[in-house]
Amino acid sequence: MNEQHTPFSGQMSPVTVLGLGPMGQAMTRALLAAGHPVTVWNRTAGRADGVVADGATLAATPSAAVEASELVVLSLTDYRAMYDILGDAAGSLTGRTLVNLSSDTPDRTREASAWAAGHGATFLTGGVMVPAPMVGTEASYIYYSGPDEALERHRAALALLGAPKYLGDDPGLAQMMYQAQLALFLTTLSGLMHATAMLGSAGMKAQEVLPELLSLTDSVSAIVAAGEETPGAALDAGEHPGALSTVTMMGATSDHIVETSASLGLDLALPEAVQAHYRRAIDDGHGGDNWTRIIDGIRAPRHRV
Repeated sequence: MNEQHTPFSGQMSPVTVLGLGPMGQAMTRALLAAGHPVTVWNRTAGRADGVVADGATLAATPSAAVEASELVVLSLTDYRAMYDILGDAAGSLTGRTLVNLSSDTPDRTREASAWAAGHGATFLTGGVMVPAPMVGTEASYIYYSGPDEALERHRAALALLGAPKYLGDDPGLAQMMYQAQLALFLTTLSGLMHATAMLGSAGMKAQEVLPELLSLTDSVSAIVAAGEETPGAALDAGEHPGALSTVTMMGATSDHIVETSASLGLDLALPEAVQAHYRRAIDDGHGGDNWTRIIDGIRAPRHRV
């Protein structure tokens, strides 16, 4: 496997991909399929075998990989891994655009952007909102933040991975959106498993109950938007009209879920967390407001003793 560098000219621009987990491999294949020369590097070189067989070039070092392309895409475990890999390659970063599609906190993302700028590189943050098998499909989309001109300069290549959704120049915004989406996603998955466990205690099989439970998740958007022409407008205005549902009503339901779960011997972490949101709103005198009032307690939690 020869290491070779492709100049920045040509019909299809070269791209470097650092990190060859399932996501990095999927990105590499999407770029190769469109005709981009792709240079790859991975800490465990054997993970590159499949994409090299598909036409990628394996670089011997991170520096060599970075020097092969103006556009460098990172698909790593976290931002610490970026520093570990690029620390010795910092001298090669000048003039490159680093697109970090790894997960971490917004604050660490902003620190990474400043670090990249200190080495002469442009930094784009990205949050990939689909699993690896969907990368490069019409269903794939990626949130970006950072310099708009960098996204526009490389839009054609990045769009091959998923439709770009630009949020603004603050490099932490894309990571914030990614974490918010995953907060909803992971909580939903936990709720789904909790509900499945509840029904399983009554002898119902997962294959029986999951279709019923998933039909509710499909209707959540309609439930949230009920009574509003523009979903979220009332929240933005600080309004919580309780005509359709109230904190007291939803709180009573959360009490029943905790009681039922306790009687079944299930873990109470999730239902008690939900219950706490409603109890806080009721304690604050908002029992007659819409359930959305729980956002106040989420925004300003009381310190635990």
